[in-house]
Amino acid sequence: MPVTSEVDLYAPVKAFLEAQGFDVKGEVRSCDLVAVRPGEPPVLVELKLRFSLSLVLQGIDRLALSDRVYLAVPRPSGRRTAGPNANEANVRKLCRMLGLGLLTVEPNARPGHQVDLVIEPAPYRPRVNAKRARLLLKEHGRRTGDPNRGGSTKVKIVTAYRQEALRCAQLLQTNGPMPVSALRRDGDAPNAASILQRNVYGWFERVSRGTYTLTPEGTRGLEQFAPETSTTPPC
Repeated sequence: MPVTSEVDLYAPVKAFLEAQGFDVKGEVRSCDLVAVRPGEPPVLVELKLRFSLSLVLQGIDRLALSDRVYLAVPRPSGRRTAGPNANEANVRKLCRMLGLGLLTVEPNARPGHQVDLVIEPAPYRPRVNAKRARLLLKEHGRRTGDPNRGGSTKVKIVTAYRQEALRCAQLLQTNGPMPVSALRRDGDAPNAASILQRNVYGWFERVSRGTYTLTPEGTRGLEQFAPETSTTPPC
């Protein structure tokens, strides 16, 4: 049977905590569930039928009472549903960042298998991804000017890679077929060889070994990104 009320989640979570030696009571000063074990901070659990912003905000509010706060929602069924669910990596990451625990509950499962402990509440200690940080700074440094408006959607982003390709395309439009070495030098395009060989945008065509020309698609690309082709390359 589907879970239709937050009350359906209460008994399984209560049994889960009582099995660990907690004294559990419901609806204590606006908290859905409060569990106490001698000599420890109380465990607070907020019950909801789905993971939502309001549930997260409730959990954050309860952190003023204890650092052992759990959010409890029905165990995801595997079917796609509107909004986030507890199986999503971003949901688990958010809970970790906020120091909130996460439980999933299936009241109709057999006793002992009704509650899954997904995340324990603990202080968040983010680890910097050194590789991603380097790529971020490299992309920032290689971009010429500020070609994109922050918050843009459904538009093509002008990356440093695209800017290099545009500089190569502009030189080919002006000078006709050119060798890769000249494009690398004159277009400030250290990745010229890869850009021309991969031809991601369909802008280039090889006319002889190491020499390329501009395609009609490349001409259209220059027209589409005209403001970028007039930008001075970085020193």
